[in-house]
Amino acid sequence: MKHFVGILLIFCFFFGTTHSQKLVSVTYKGARTKQQITTMFSLPFVKYGAKYYAVNYISPDAKGNQDTLSGLMVVPDDLSFEYPRLVYQHGTSDCKTCVPSRYGSSGGEEGQLGLLFAGLGFVTILPDYVGMGDGRGFQTYVHGATTVSASMDMLTACAEWSATNSVFTNDQLFVTGYSQGGYASMALHKYLEETQGPISITAAAHLSGPYSLSGVMRDLILGDVPYFYPAYVPNTVLGFNEVNGNLFSDLNEFFKAEYVADIKRYYDGVISLTSLNIKLIQLLQSNTGASVGGRMIRDDVKEEIKNNPLHPANLILKENDVFDWAPQIPTRIFYCKADDQVPYLNSIVARDTMSANGAPNLMVTDVSPSSNHGQCVTPAITNTVLFFLSLQKITSSVNDPNDVTTVNIYPNPVSDLLMIEGLSGNETIAITNNQGQVVTQRQVLGSEIANFDFSNFPVGLYLISVHSESGKTIKTQKVIKSLD
Repeated sequence: MKHFVGILLIFCFFFGTTHSQKLVSVTYKGARTKQQITTMFSLPFVKYGAKYYAVNYISPDAKGNQDTLSGLMVVPDDLSFEYPRLVYQHGTSDCKTCVPSRYGSSGGEEGQLGLLFAGLGFVTILPDYVGMGDGRGFQTYVHGATTVSASMDMLTACAEWSATNSVFTNDQLFVTGYSQGGYASMALHKYLEETQGPISITAAAHLSGPYSLSGVMRDLILGDVPYFYPAYVPNTVLGFNEVNGNLFSDLNEFFKAEYVADIKRYYDGVISLTSLNIKLIQLLQSNTGASVGGRMIRDDVKEEIKNNPLHPANLILKENDVFDWAPQIPTRIFYCKADDQVPYLNSIVARDTMSANGAPNLMVTDVSPSSNHGQCVTPAITNTVLFFLSLQKITSSVNDPNDVTTVNIYPNPVSDLLMIEGLSGNETIAITNNQGQVVTQRQVLGSEIANFDFSNFPVGLYLISVHSESGKTIKTQKVIKSLD
């Protein structure tokens, strides 16, 4: 019966109907053991190995016509449990095939985060996005609607496959992503809450994303501050033009002639985004004295964008902002103040706006003030893991009389002695700090109330994990160590 309920919840959640099949194919690509995943990430929470699959599914392209898109699905290797689902949105790709579905080959490295989340006990879904991977055309970079449709349709396709392959999920859904993926995760989160209500999503963590396109990012591009990622300018312009074609019909109508040839080569897939970026820095420094991305835009076009709020560029940027709303479910925004690619002010604007709109459970945290964009990945993902594990529920698909169903961890905050009651014996309890390091771990051999001395622990956030003898996660809870 629990199997049936798990399947039913999947189909009820996604649009309440299966009248339109999304799934095209699922191809097994490989597996990693629990030990391999633990070694890969040096995190102590990994409880499962993982199997990963390339998924093809039906979803609209940039013009709204049906296309076959791709993505990666990663599943825990123990199918005796019902797991939460998690959508991870990837960061900016260097090329069309530098996407999660190509994990295991050059360019697909970010797909390894699917292994991490599956190893933690999430059925993990990583869309490639519209125009990426197997999708036709150019990618619709930071375009909200197509980002959402690609994600929702992949969720539906994976639910179709799971229902016939003994992969059972419960009603929890977690959403996260980094950089471009931070934007994409916020767009998906916003869509889910506004169209299906807060009940449709459990928690979200958005990491270092360009949420304020019409504000923070527009000001960066139109200003005179040197920026050493100027290729993001044509990447964004090309992506938006792919959707509606109202920014230009020819590249020379938007960009200065000396930059057009290299932008066209990137659009055609001849060179990578990194190669374009290097070339644009050289040209901007040679032609204008500094790498200022807006200087590759024609002067007349730039002045029109600056002075005309109704210019198509301003309208599409505003339309694709994703920060002006009030998330109702637990939401975290993680960033690093020294980010050199995505200005941290995106996160501050989101924090201030969402708070003013009445968001009830929002925390916005600078997880490593001195880290740049690349260095920020690890602390942002680590904090996301701790946050999600504190809310995760894994349920057994068979009745296990030895499973503990009621465990109480108190007090919280704790200053000296932490108590854990409701144990039946043979559980393993691990306490991990906010850097992902296990500070203490022990096995409870008999039925007892376990206690842990926190008096010498540094003030901060800790994750308490209780695992059964079989390795099932019984309970995870965040605890704050206070001064007194």
